[in-house]
Amino acid sequence: MSGETSVDDARVQPAREPAADARVLRLLTLTTLYPNARQPNHGVFVENRLRHLVASGAAQSEVVAPVPWFPAASSIFGEWSRYAGVPAREQRHGLTVHHPRYLALPRLGMLSGPWMLHRAARAAVLGLLRDGRRFDAIDAHYLYPDGVAALWLAREFGLPLVVTARGSDTSLLPRYRLPRRLIGEVIAGADALIAVSQGLREGLVDLGADPARVTVLRNGVDLETFRPPADRAALRAELGLEGPVLLSVGLLIARKGHDQIIAALPDLPGCTLLVAGEGPERAALDALARRLGVADRVRLLGPQPHAALARLYGAADALVLASLREGWANVLLEAMACGTPALAGPAWGSAEAICTPEAGLVLDGVTPGAIAAGVRRLLAEPPDRAATRRHAEGFGWGPTTEGQLTLFRRVLEHRR
Repeated sequence: MSGETSVDDARVQPAREPAADARVLRLLTLTTLYPNARQPNHGVFVENRLRHLVASGAAQSEVVAPVPWFPAASSIFGEWSRYAGVPAREQRHGLTVHHPRYLALPRLGMLSGPWMLHRAARAAVLGLLRDGRRFDAIDAHYLYPDGVAALWLAREFGLPLVVTARGSDTSLLPRYRLPRRLIGEVIAGADALIAVSQGLREGLVDLGADPARVTVLRNGVDLETFRPPADRAALRAELGLEGPVLLSVGLLIARKGHDQIIAALPDLPGCTLLVAGEGPERAALDALARRLGVADRVRLLGPQPHAALARLYGAADALVLASLREGWANVLLEAMACGTPALAGPAWGSAEAICTPEAGLVLDGVTPGAIAAGVRRLLAEPPDRAATRRHAEGFGWGPTTEGQLTLFRRVLEHRR
């Protein structure tokens, strides 16, 4: 296990001093969805929201982001080996992040996860308390298993709990009996719930949440990092791009639907597809492109630093999101902030982000035929890229930060 590392940059403004009459909120952020030195893009949307909250000067946080235990860092073990190289503690953008280890049992992780995660997180929290740390509330992300472990910790330590639901924890995991029961306990036991889209809020209500206790706080977009290129033609030439360019961003896993976009390419002659991401489906996607005769028009770029995605967004003619399930896909707004319209299926949050013609199109489905038809329609009458950028400018982080502060203060006031 590594020692301590540090990551920092200046893209989020330094914290302002809080008003004299406002006490700084002391949060314990608990989530497995958080970047680390070996997985810098993992859960970056959670980190970004927290960074902007802390930068307000009205809140501070200590992050407990457990990672699975694995004994060896050798690359022969594939993705699992990365966990062995994650430091026990690191500094990221001014935040201290702790990475206690928990046992992720093959084939049993869905059932054992809450207990293993709770055990690891509890030890880390006890260590923080012994060191004199004090917290006003727990800020947890993802209902299962993270929210379950957070609920048990909140009860033990007498802390209010706010849990953010993010997508498949509401749409997929409740299909399984044990996760559904424990998710129900989180929904009932948390002091407040956050949904990152209105569609996700409705999903929580369908699971039994009191509508009055669910607040919609969408993810924002970093408008400084993601902005139109100064010279788009020069950027495309540098990247060796000609003709219409499509971009797909996300983990190379089945539910992200990269295969559906590749399967649409035979009906989109001349279109090049860039795929940014890593994951277990890479070989299958490459094989599919070869089988369909479009391998020369598919570029599997591998993992990209988050900020580096701005160049790809800016060079593309359209972002295509073929995910089956999303709470709120940050890639949509990131692309729009770079002037690039988006096409997406009917996943939660997509219609809320793509809500004007300048933003792009929402498809009825993510089949190859629907994607090809949507791409042809968008490329035939592309929106003005400056107008697409202006649409994204309405989705900065400011309102989300203010919404969090209001919600946490309301929860604390109710507890008094």
